[in-house]
Amino acid sequence: MNGKLAVIAAARGGWFDRDDVLAAGYSDAEIRSRVAAGQWVRLTRGAYAEPSPEVKSLAPWDREVWRHVRTAKAVYRRLRGRAVVSHQSALLLHGIAVSELDLARVQLTRLRGCGRSGETVCQHAASPPVREWVEAGDVRTTTPARAVVEAVRAAAYPVGVSVVDLALRLRVVTTEQLTEALDLFAGRAGIRTATRAVEFGDGRAESVGESRLRVLLANLGFSAPVPQAEIRDPGGHLVARVDFLLDDWGVVVEFDGAVKYGDGSPAALIAEKVREDRLRDLGYEVVRVTYSDLARPTALQTRLSRAINRSRRSSVLGYVTTSAL
Repeated sequence: MNGKLAVIAAARGGWFDRDDVLAAGYSDAEIRSRVAAGQWVRLTRGAYAEPSPEVKSLAPWDREVWRHVRTAKAVYRRLRGRAVVSHQSALLLHGIAVSELDLARVQLTRLRGCGRSGETVCQHAASPPVREWVEAGDVRTTTPARAVVEAVRAAAYPVGVSVVDLALRLRVVTTEQLTEALDLFAGRAGIRTATRAVEFGDGRAESVGESRLRVLLANLGFSAPVPQAEIRDPGGHLVARVDFLLDDWGVVVEFDGAVKYGDGSPAALIAEKVREDRLRDLGYEVVRVTYSDLARPTALQTRLSRAINRSRRSSVLGYVTTSAL
């Protein structure tokens, strides 16, 4: 990409259109050639982006988010004044990216009238009417709270909880704002799922995996765990801050995502082992859960039940726990 086009793309938020390309000195034939070679990506009709080597090395979901955000900006520019970005597309523009959200098409809500949906765009009627919006860069979107409810209504419950948790953790929304947004869609399809997700939401969950695990623990019948619990020794000294504590039974549940132990160096692994040994010295049982365990609920239930039984047999010394907010 030459300098002139690079400046235009940067000003647009990472995308450019055919007019920009021609003004920068390229031809239609060069557009086709660069798209075919993978140098440029066609976002939607007449709009393109150039993925950097870093983007090409991203995981598939992250690449999909990268592309969707730029497509949303391109589509919005074409329909500016007639629609706002909404649903999961608005969530991405506000930094709320949760895997398993449907990113196949950019979601827009019309300010008035109807619009045509197509391969890359889904246009929703203004029902309920869009009476307020917010700015995300140079793009107008439905309010974050409304976007959460719009997206969660069409999502599976575990995905919806992950969306609510992340929105609360990022402080993009408040519970009160989400409740008001639910009222907007009262009686409409998917509102029960959205209501359950909002009621169950907890901004202390620090990852999508923790959100999914919290849903699974509830489905398996375990009492609500204490998220981000601080465990102290009898002298009040902090021993560990853990993902979840089944407080009734003295069982710590840690979710191990793709990155868990800092840089993964031997020193970091040793430090984690020492931390876990100190927890066991206090009488706690520690159960580690990975993404693959979420797909085997019966096996996880058995592991947790065994840990509970072991904890009941042990003598737990005086400990202090607090929930980190």
